[in-house]
Amino acid sequence: MKKVLFLIPNLAHGGAEKVLVNLVNNLDKTKFDVTVQTLFDVGVNRKYLNSDVKYIGGYKKMPRGNSHIMKLFSPERLYTHFIKEDYDIIVSYLEGPTARIASGCTNKKTKLVSWIHIEQHTKKIASGSFRSYKEAFECYSKFNKTICVSNTVKEDFQSIFNLKNSVDVLYNTNESEKIISKSHEKINDLVMDYDITNIVSVAKLVSSKGYDRLMRIHKELLEQGVKNHIYILGIGEEKEKYEKYLKENGLENSFSFLGYRDNPYKYVKNADLYVCSSRREGFSTAVTEALIVGTPVVSTNCSGAYELLGYNDEYGIVTKNDEESLYEGIYKMLTEKDLLDYYKAKAQERGKEFTTKKTVLAVENMLLNL
Repeated sequence: MKKVLFLIPNLAHGGAEKVLVNLVNNLDKTKFDVTVQTLFDVGVNRKYLNSDVKYIGGYKKMPRGNSHIMKLFSPERLYTHFIKEDYDIIVSYLEGPTARIASGCTNKKTKLVSWIHIEQHTKKIASGSFRSYKEAFECYSKFNKTICVSNTVKEDFQSIFNLKNSVDVLYNTNESEKIISKSHEKINDLVMDYDITNIVSVAKLVSSKGYDRLMRIHKELLEQGVKNHIYILGIGEEKEKYEKYLKENGLENSFSFLGYRDNPYKYVKNADLYVCSSRREGFSTAVTEALIVGTPVVSTNCSGAYELLGYNDEYGIVTKNDEESLYEGIYKMLTEKDLLDYYKAKAQERGKEFTTKKTVLAVENMLLNL
């Protein structure tokens, strides 16, 4: 049995945190002794860990600028501070601080895996949690394997770090059967108006998710006579600014921030359209979930969009990553006859490709063959 540690900063409400919980819950416990360790013992996803997954929490509070504080210490010093046991495999499940810590392992028998979830584009961004690009390169060079969540993330990572070690792509794990089951639950906290088009999106309320441009697109759609209501599920630092825009433009009754929901799937399933307005993504968990429950998707061309929806709009519409193009994609989906029905069927077809069993088996094989 392989003793495996997954190291992540926290188990907050982000996509990477969620798919890690999905993955470790479904790993074969006859083959793997699994531990999840956080640097900071915070986040809503901790409660979803199964009892057969060991959990080690870190500090009770997560101060701003913590990654800068960690840079005062060497990777080796940080490793001995955080990691108290020996493991066969240590997985840094996010780029940055945990990769720096894991690279400090001096046990030659321990295999190291680095998981990359987003495009980083520049050496400066990719080395932000390290003392320098040189240190970042040296740290990532110590990993036996690097896993990227999409081909575009892989291409981006390799363009920044031309490593000699293996870099592969493995798709995120979603609990497909549970998602489908929960999507059939009744919505009790709102009544959707089915005489208009209902649009939904699930993400943190941060600039990278592009909800500022989605609000402007919503306003333009209404001005063009395309009736719609947009529901956003998520929390974040931009909420107050977004709500101010809605109020100033008289959109409070047609654009709703619902906050965090334990079960976003029932809202997604009951919507007519899912929109990913992100400026950047890794491999969108929320878009994958929309496909699993059979909701049509329009997405900007952020990382993983083509792999999810097809390079020629086979399973959904992918637009250029700008406001005008996203508007045109949504407008087309909402106004062309039978297009929503067509992409609903294509979403259901595509969603079958992202079963829990298939994605977990791929990870198990990777770990066993290190």
